[in-house]
Amino acid sequence: MFANRTDAGRQLASALTEYRGKPVVVYALPRGGVVCGLEVARALEAPLDLIVARKIGHPQSPEYAIGAVTEEGDVVLNPAESDTLNLPWLKLAAEAELREARRRRALFLGGRAPIPVDGKIAIVVDDGLATGLTMEAAVHQLCKRRPEKVIVAVPVAATQTVQRLRWQADQIVVLETPKVFEAVGLFYRNFDQVSDDEVVAMMKGMMPVGG
Repeated sequence: MFANRTDAGRQLASALTEYRGKPVVVYALPRGGVVCGLEVARALEAPLDLIVARKIGHPQSPEYAIGAVTEEGDVVLNPAESDTLNLPWLKLAAEAELREARRRRALFLGGRAPIPVDGKIAIVVDDGLATGLTMEAAVHQLCKRRPEKVIVAVPVAATQTVQRLRWQADQIVVLETPKVFEAVGLFYRNFDQVSDDEVVAMMKGMMPVGG
């Protein structure tokens, strides 16, 4: 049980100390992942950037993710679900989430260009992984930028999700993989929603570090 996202981020940073002083760029998944990512970036004295990934919800149950798309258009799908859906609907849903991802990146970063990661170590942080589809989409996007290494770092994750992502990333750092996993928020005493304004403020605070 983590006290809150700040506590989880600090514990996560302690598990990543070997990367302090190395050519690292920390990427956070908004919104909750930014709080954790901020702590990791500060501890490693590394720049902080965002990968904005949006889940694609099932048409009959929008909270249930069947896929995800990043602001650069990288899409991952759960074939077991997506193969049963109407393809035109799926295309429209992905396009809608793509527009929202791009809108949020512009809002959160105010037009700031992505931090180059070519030949560097990319550490991708979120506050936890359930299906892991947004993280998987983020990893796909980062791999196209030719980093030396992609590390997924989260405080808590479902075991099956970790096993799947091991094929996507070079390394996974996860503090807790509970035998029974229902929702990320159950492993935090305080899991209040992070607002857009809070993300904007956090990223403004990290701009000097990020160059």
